[in-house]
Amino acid sequence: MPFSLKHIKKEPGQKSEGKPPMLIMLHGLGSNEQDLFSFAPLLDPKFLIVSVQAPISYGFGGYAWFNIDLTSGIPSANIQQVMHARRLLNSFINEAIDTYDPDLDHIYLCGFSQGAIMSYASAFSELSQIRGIVAMSGYILRELTPQVSFRPKLRKLKVLATHGTQDQVLPIFLGRATNDYLRTLQLDYTYKEYEMAHEVNMDCLNDVKQWLSDQVIEL
Repeated sequence: MPFSLKHIKKEPGQKSEGKPPMLIMLHGLGSNEQDLFSFAPLLDPKFLIVSVQAPISYGFGGYAWFNIDLTSGIPSANIQQVMHARRLLNSFINEAIDTYDPDLDHIYLCGFSQGAIMSYASAFSELSQIRGIVAMSGYILRELTPQVSFRPKLRKLKVLATHGTQDQVLPIFLGRATNDYLRTLQLDYTYKEYEMAHEVNMDCLNDVKQWLSDQVIEL
């Protein structure tokens, strides 16, 4: 069947008793679906891993989820493009569910930078089927917070948020503001900082690996 977004996938390396958990990877600005997919062999082998290409061409083989102005020190995202990308992503998630038949109680997003922003945007949408997200070096767009309700379904969402204290692209104050906001939602969440720039260092990757494994340990 046709998909709303281009993607690549890795089948589980270890069979679960039932349907496999699914991890959907969302890259950052100027990258592509191959980027986070390089981590796939290092993650829990129970996962069916799907890595998605953003919809906007950014040149030189790179793509973006939306345009963003970083020149002022306070990022300004094109919200219309964010909302369009969220609709595409949510449609893609439903298409992936229909096609790959994963465990509906174990669908996760893992995003870096813009991919982390999109992970929050998708998971906080009304019809989201996401159980948990890993948001690396991203933040929650303030324009989307009025749409977040305190419904019981949202309370079941699990979040691992990571950020580098030396990040000069999306500075650490954005990660800390997201931490403060997540605390008000009473979610099952973990926030961690690392001595790193706008990147994923080994300590961060190890924590991501462990968090994801913990979510599917009983499968």
